[in-house]
Amino acid sequence: MSEEAEAKHGEFEREPVPESKTRGFKAFVGMYAGEHCAGTELMIGPLFVAAGVSAFDVVFGLLIGNLLAVLSWMFLTAPIAVRARLTLYYQLEKICGRSLVSLYNLANGVMFCFLAGSMITVSATALGVWFDFPMPSLTDIYPNSFGWVIAVLAIGVVISVVAAWGYDMVSRIANIAAPWMVLVFLAFGIIGLKQFIDVTGAEVHSAGDLWALCKTAIWKGGEPLEGQVKFTFWHVTFFAWFCNMAMHIGMSDLSVFRFAKKPWQGLATASGMYVGHFMAWLAASILYALQLHMDPTNTDVLPGPMAYRAAGVAGLICVIVAGWTTANPTIYRAGLAFQAIMPNKSRFAVTIGTGLLATLAGMFPGIAMKLLDFVAIYGLMLMPMGAVVFTDFWIFPKLGLKQYYAEHRSIKINWAAGIAWLATMAICYSLVKTGNPIFQKFFVALPGWFIASGLYIGISKLQQKGEVA
Repeated sequence: MSEEAEAKHGEFEREPVPESKTRGFKAFVGMYAGEHCAGTELMIGPLFVAAGVSAFDVVFGLLIGNLLAVLSWMFLTAPIAVRARLTLYYQLEKICGRSLVSLYNLANGVMFCFLAGSMITVSATALGVWFDFPMPSLTDIYPNSFGWVIAVLAIGVVISVVAAWGYDMVSRIANIAAPWMVLVFLAFGIIGLKQFIDVTGAEVHSAGDLWALCKTAIWKGGEPLEGQVKFTFWHVTFFAWFCNMAMHIGMSDLSVFRFAKKPWQGLATASGMYVGHFMAWLAASILYALQLHMDPTNTDVLPGPMAYRAAGVAGLICVIVAGWTTANPTIYRAGLAFQAIMPNKSRFAVTIGTGLLATLAGMFPGIAMKLLDFVAIYGLMLMPMGAVVFTDFWIFPKLGLKQYYAEHRSIKINWAAGIAWLATMAICYSLVKTGNPIFQKFFVALPGWFIASGLYIGISKLQQKGEVA
C-alpha cells in the first residue's frame, strides 16, 4: 500500500481521533446490527436448544442479559472512548508498558482470530450446500474434507481484504448488508414457526397458543444433548451479557467508540443486541429445534443447510453475508491488536495477515461447535485488563494515584497491571475448577472484574508509595 493510500486510510492507531473524523449515531447502529445479526447467531441459537433451555429461560434471560450488555457499553466503554479517543491497545500501552501490553495484544489478537474464524466457518456451511461437499458435525474438531478447506479459504481471503481497508469500509459494508440480513433472520423465525405448526398440527390462534407451542415443542427444557452444559435462566442471562465481555467490560470497543461524537451513542449497540442477540438467536434456535423434531438423530449444527430449508437461496446468501459482516470488524480489531505490537508495520499488511490466521482457524470447526464455551473463556481472559483501564481512568484520580503510570515512569512493564491481569485469571480458573455451580465459567467473570480492580488499586498504592501527590 502506498504512503498516500496509507495516510488516506489511516486509523489513528497511536494518536487521538480528531473531532473531524468522528461519526454519527447511524454509523454505529449499522455496524452493530451487521456485526451481531450475523453468522455466529446461526450457531449460538441452535446451541441454546442443544443445551436444553426452556422457553421462559431463553426469552426472559435474553431480554435482561442484552439490556445489561447495552448498559455496559453505554456507561463503561463509550464514556472513556469519547474522552480519550485512543485505541484500547495504545491506551493500555500507556498504562501497562510496552512489553506487558505486547503480551496482552498477542493474546487478544489470537482470540479475536479464533472468533472471526468461527464466523468464517459459518459462511462456509452455505457453500457446502451449493457445492455438496462433506461438512463437519457437532462433535468434529478438524477439517473433514478438501472442499471444506477450499470454501473457508475463499471466504476468508475476501473478508480479510475488506477488513484491511479500514473502519470506513467495514462500516460501509455493515450498513449496506444489515437491513437485508435482519429481514432474512426474521423470515427464518416466521417460516420456522409456520413449519413447526404444520408438522405438529398445533392449533395456534392466540399469543397463548404460540407460547404453549414454544414451551412444549421448541424450547422444551429437559436434558441437554451429549457434551453440552445444561442452560438455565441465569446461564442465558449471563451469556447474553458476557458473550461480548471483551468488547464492553473488557474495553476492546474503545477502538470503535473513539470515533463516536458523544458517549450516549453507545446506545447503538442495542441494534445488535435486540435484533441479533435476541431475535436472530431465537429465530436460529427455532430452525434447529425443527430439525431435531423432524429427525432427533440429526444433531449437526450447520447454518447453511438450516437456512436453505427455511429460505432457499436467500437463506444461503444470508449465511455467507452474515459471516462476512461479523468477521470484518473482528478481524479489524485483531489487526489493531497485532499492529500495536508492530507499530512500524503497515496496518493494511498486518490485517491481511490477521485475516489469513483467522481463515486458518475457521478450517477447524471445533471452535464454532463449542462457541458458547469459547466466548466465555475468551471474555474471561481479556476482562481483567478492562477493569484496569476503567480503574486507571476513573478511580485513580480520586485516590491521588498516577494515571498512565508506565508512560509516566517510562517503564516497559507496570507490574501492578500485570499481576492484576494474571492473578485474576488464575483465581477465576481456580474457582471454576472447584466445580461449584455458582462458579461456572459463564458466571465467574463478574466477581473477577472486582478482583482485578481491587488488585490493581492495592498493588498500585504499594508501587506508587511516596509518589502520591
